[in-house]
Amino acid sequence: MANVIVSASGVSSTSTLNSITVGLLLSVAATGTTATSSTGSPALPGAVTTLAVTGNSSTAAVGTVSAVPSLAVPVTGPGLTSSLQTLPQGVATGISATGVVGNAVTQTQLPTTSPLTFTTSKGSTLVTVTHPDHGALTGDTVIISNVGFDSGLYPDLATQLAGEYVITRLNNSTYTFSLTTGAIDGVLNAGEADVQYEISIGLDVSTGGVGWGAGTWGRGAWGSAANITASDAIRLWKQDNFGEDLIFNAVDDSIYYWSAAQGLSTRGKLLTYYASTAPSKARQIAISDRDRHVIAFGATPIGSDILDPLLIRFSSQENAFDWTPTATNTAGDLRLGNGSKIIQAVETRREIIVITDSSVHSMQFIGAPFTFGLSQLSNQTTIAGINSAVAVGDAVFWMGKNRFYVYDGRVQPLPCTVRDYVFENFDVQQEDKIFAGSNAAFGEVFWFYTSEDNSTASGGTAENDRYVVYNYEQKIWYVGNLERTAWIDRGINEFPIATTSQSNVATPLIMYDHERGVDADGEPLSAFIESAPIDIQDGESFFFVRRMIPDVSFDRSDASAVKEATITLKAQRFPNTGFTTSKPLTVTDTTQQNHTRLRGRSFGLRIESDNQGVFWRLGSPRLEIQPDGKR
Repeated sequence: MANVIVSASGVSSTSTLNSITVGLLLSVAATGTTATSSTGSPALPGAVTTLAVTGNSSTAAVGTVSAVPSLAVPVTGPGLTSSLQTLPQGVATGISATGVVGNAVTQTQLPTTSPLTFTTSKGSTLVTVTHPDHGALTGDTVIISNVGFDSGLYPDLATQLAGEYVITRLNNSTYTFSLTTGAIDGVLNAGEADVQYEISIGLDVSTGGVGWGAGTWGRGAWGSAANITASDAIRLWKQDNFGEDLIFNAVDDSIYYWSAAQGLSTRGKLLTYYASTAPSKARQIAISDRDRHVIAFGATPIGSDILDPLLIRFSSQENAFDWTPTATNTAGDLRLGNGSKIIQAVETRREIIVITDSSVHSMQFIGAPFTFGLSQLSNQTTIAGINSAVAVGDAVFWMGKNRFYVYDGRVQPLPCTVRDYVFENFDVQQEDKIFAGSNAAFGEVFWFYTSEDNSTASGGTAENDRYVVYNYEQKIWYVGNLERTAWIDRGINEFPIATTSQSNVATPLIMYDHERGVDADGEPLSAFIESAPIDIQDGESFFFVRRMIPDVSFDRSDASAVKEATITLKAQRFPNTGFTTSKPLTVTDTTQQNHTRLRGRSFGLRIESDNQGVFWRLGSPRLEIQPDGKR
């Protein structure tokens, strides 16, 4: 409960200070009274450490002094000549007269046993909470219950404060939130409350470097260095299923276990709640489907809370709670010898591929007595982010710092025809937002990433706004613009599922079914394919295009759809001089040919359609080309 400091000075009277009643005091001091008679009887129901009443005298009564913890609401100038029965709520100053308390001040002080203070203003919804070292960030959720104030004060406000709130962080000791209605009372008061802080949402934009703008606002003292810590990286989660249960962790942070048997209303608990020797932190948690071990990649050793970014620990087989190696179980650990930290582990049908910032390793189940074996597959490789790799069968594809890689029995760079397009307009600071996925139905792997055009420095949202796709069946690359932050290929779901970010202006935090139908959730979908320039005879001669024979299929379109697309040809005469385009050529399911006139050294085409219900597929269009003069 709160402690209140009350000081009463300048008491001058011809009466006896008969009775002082002050609740919940740290100290009481009454000085400056004159005469020689008795002090009377102080009644102090609260906790008092110091009581000094001196020099009181005479025969009348001052009455009762009551201290009410409150906001500093000045009350000035009341003149009294007999008794002061109760101090007004707030701060009373300037009281002068014979026989009264001259200056009375109420002041709250944080109790050492429950350092929590609420500040409200009457009629305002804003609540300021002081809780030293609360550790929460803006956007985090706090759950407040069992609120109580001194001597049962403010019961309505105590009830109103109980609830679940999203906070705004002011500094490491203070945050604010808003009530649904205005505060009933205006108080500055320490109180008792049960406070639960939900797991921090963390940052949604990576912040690199030091100095102004690095890290969260109010993280350190004014003028102090902005050191880079784990909290400066975006909050990412890893998860895997252990049967019907879920095991998950925040990257470089705590590991949690959720039991399906306890139902959806029960939260996951720390893994160390079930197993004290389990890793308290990890970079990535995963389940080895082949042999049913829980594996922590980049983990804390037994007896330590310091994360070793190259240490791999695994539980005993079929037991998520047995992490202490013994002669009768299969728990244990391994440590990689190359690289500075594990970036991502990807499981294939035969092995687990562990990728560090400079090397690639194969981790395979080999049975007793060692359980797992490690072999290095490659060094001097890179990987861009913690979600940059994806497995397709026994192959693993990933995006590196400035190129793409594939492991299909050996690690090798993946030839890429759009490499410059991707990496010359790439926001390196948001590498951890890269998300790799697969679309097995079409033989594709792809990467969503943030372009430099969409970086915070360029005035963008710093969210993924582009994608690059590799079709491993046709060995071709293509690129496009689309915001997606995560992707799950079809499996237990009929269609792939992907999500947008919270900062998406049009569709924030939306989950989409991909490849469902040919429209955009009931609206026409604007779809196009545009080729790169195609040189004719290595660009040595000019050619003239006079006719096109299209090859476009509309077979899977809706019966009521307008089955047509538009093809536009483009030509370039000299490098870097820009393209001239033909008139749009309309193609339907009955079109045999289109006539046009276009001249240049290299050619390309763009086919597009935005008609509702239209499904189109481009085959091999043919152009009638003849040599032309150079002027």
